Amino acid sequence: MILIANNIHKTYGQHSVLDDVCLKIPSNTIFGLLGPNGAGKTTLIRILTQITAPDSGDLYFDGVKFNKNHIYQIGYLPEERGLYKKMKVGEQCLYLAQLKGLNKKKAKYLLLEKFRQFDIIKWWDKKIEELSKGMAQKVQFISTIIHQPKLLIFDEPFSGFDPINAEAIKKEIINLKNNGTSIILSTHRMESVEELCDHIALLDNGKCILNGEINQIKQQYKSHTYSIKFEGTINNLKDLELVEVKKNSAIIKAKAHYTSNEIISILAKEVSLIEFKEDFPSINDIFIKNIGA
Repeated sequence: MILIANNIHKTYGQHSVLDDVCLKIPSNTIFGLLGPNGAGKTTLIRILTQITAPDSGDLYFDGVKFNKNHIYQIGYLPEERGLYKKMKVGEQCLYLAQLKGLNKKKAKYLLLEKFRQFDIIKWWDKKIEELSKGMAQKVQFISTIIHQPKLLIFDEPFSGFDPINAEAIKKEIINLKNNGTSIILSTHRMESVEELCDHIALLDNGKCILNGEINQIKQQYKSHTYSIKFEGTINNLKDLELVEVKKNSAIIKAKAHYTSNEIISILAKEVSLIEFKEDFPSINDIFIKNIGA
């Protein structure tokens, strides 16, 4: 586990922001940190990045109790970006890289590589205020990952990007994971969670109400419905409910104890089956079911 949080509590005045939150974030995965506005996600991230401290509870980073030196092994891209507008792009990136422990020579070498990769090398000597929003986002993204940390925390990393640049950032996030980096992704874009995340945790009112591997969670919330394509006519489907029927396709619902083979056997007596697949709920469906519309 790259990160373990045990019984994390945090209050501001009389308001409990985090209430006994427990998380285990596996190494080399993309972990979705989800929840509605005000759920406690930002406070938890602020604790993980040592901006603030929990009132109680324990944190372990890569098997060791959390300490101030671990901040050099963490990269954080906040939702509200913050770059010094009057500074030159390269100068600012070098400054931020050195804050994370890189020496100037290595920092410049790594930064120039990334600037070429993201096709922004011509902006090295420009001021931040001369950049478009998307270009500034790229610069801050590069500054977040440049020190090659063990853990990256991205808060709405695709905000402000057009589809082409969002795809480039997505590919880089996948590449980082494939090369051993652990990633926490906080976002309201459920399609990004579906595409990228291996595990998720869902916070609501300061409590962790759902936590686990995505496929296991989908199994937990499945409705035993199946999409089929067939040739023939459906007349009698023993113990199977027809939810929707079209000319050569249908959605059916089965009792929970039926196996896929048993359902296929029932269908085969009626029609020539062309396609059969079980329908699972989306992460968006699960989010709404737990939080409410």
